[in-house]
Amino acid sequence: MKRKYLISLSISILVLAGGIVQIADAQNRTVLNEAQRISGDQFTLVTRTPKGAYVYALKQPSAEMLAAIDRGLGSLFEVARKNRYRSRLNYRDYTIYIAKADREKDASGAYSPDIAVGAAQYTGTGYDKGGYIYAAGIVVALNPCAFMIAEHTKDLDRVADAVRYEGEHLVLYHNDRSRYLTTADHSKGGGHPILQ
Repeated sequence: MKRKYLISLSISILVLAGGIVQIADAQNRTVLNEAQRISGDQFTLVTRTPKGAYVYALKQPSAEMLAAIDRGLGSLFEVARKNRYRSRLNYRDYTIYIAKADREKDASGAYSPDIAVGAAQYTGTGYDKGGYIYAAGIVVALNPCAFMIAEHTKDLDRVADAVRYEGEHLVLYHNDRSRYLTTADHSKGGGHPILQ
């Protein structure tokens, strides 16, 4: 009787685990589809940073690029803890999509790989560049925590900053919803860093 109960319990656990994996896979596919819709890219490579963040890219990111992502997340976690936030402060909580840059230089000619997205609520603001804006990063999903940055070949401190800044939105969403709501949309003013 005890053996029969253990077998039944084991089967139930396996079915539950399989269901959870299917839900996670479906959730990840949905986020991947959204990242591909936003960027127009097909993310064919999946890897991880040395500290465990998930990275989807068009080609293998350099070791320096992966280290810059970890630096940005580390900086984010440090400032989040300073603000007494505790949720979503693990490298494995984050998925970063590295998209093809829509521009390499800003209006002043400075190196600035960014992603172009429809202006939407930014129409008529200083960000509006004729119906679209250029963004260093874009939140793709709030849960799971996912955002997109542009490919960089140099100035990897800019990558670390973009990672920290996009991550601020996600940390606030999971730790301080009212502060998230007042800072999520830069069209009304404000910028990064949000967390000091």
